[in-house]
Amino acid sequence: MADPTLGVVFVAALITAVATGIGALPLLVARRVSRRWLGLANAVAAGLMLAACHALIVEGFGFNPLRTVAGIVLGLVFIVAAGQVLRRHDRLEIAEVKDADARRIVLIIGIMTLHSAAEGIGVGVAYGGDEALGRFITAAIALHNIPEGLAIALVMVPRGASVANAAGWSIVSSLPQPLLAVPAFVLVAAFVPLLPLGLGIAAGAMIWMVFAELMPEANERVSPAMVGIAVTLAFAAMLSLQMLFAG
Repeated sequence: MADPTLGVVFVAALITAVATGIGALPLLVARRVSRRWLGLANAVAAGLMLAACHALIVEGFGFNPLRTVAGIVLGLVFIVAAGQVLRRHDRLEIAEVKDADARRIVLIIGIMTLHSAAEGIGVGVAYGGDEALGRFITAAIALHNIPEGLAIALVMVPRGASVANAAGWSIVSSLPQPLLAVPAFVLVAAFVPLLPLGLGIAAGAMIWMVFAELMPEANERVSPAMVGIAVTLAFAAMLSLQMLFAG
């Protein structure tokens, strides 16, 4: 079997990015946005993101536990600093959404972009080792990206963004995958040490987002019992998907 070409690696990673936009499609049927729906959407997004964090940390530990933990701390520092910067902009607007809701959307898109960078490196490193492994990792990440796109849409659509905008921004958040997969494929030895650090940074930022932004708002709009149910079921669903494609 011939070695994978740069074009093959780029297209494979591009497919994983486009798959993220599919996650917004279920919200085409959700036109009515109530206080309860917004709370549950936040809870489901939190559960999906927590499961994604679990996968990132486990994968990072497989490469280098210390660098993964260092990445988690760096991710926390980064997202707290980014939140402080965004709070200074009172008139923030994105995808037809303004002010505090726009800040939350910018934060989650930024976090998912960090996440995608780590996944792009993962695709390139996998293809650099073995084409069959690269194909498997590509398929797993593409399917894994669909609920991540849903997590972004669950934050954006209930706050006034259109489904098309949510899908578009979901894809944009995953563009680092094709952009970083190719250099990681070419320079496997140079990128492997960065992978656990990148995975940890994404996980640390996502954990902060869950507990500082999504969970408090969910608890304001829905009973804690319902929030717990939604978070747990979303976490279990995402974890099941990850186990299905890991095994």
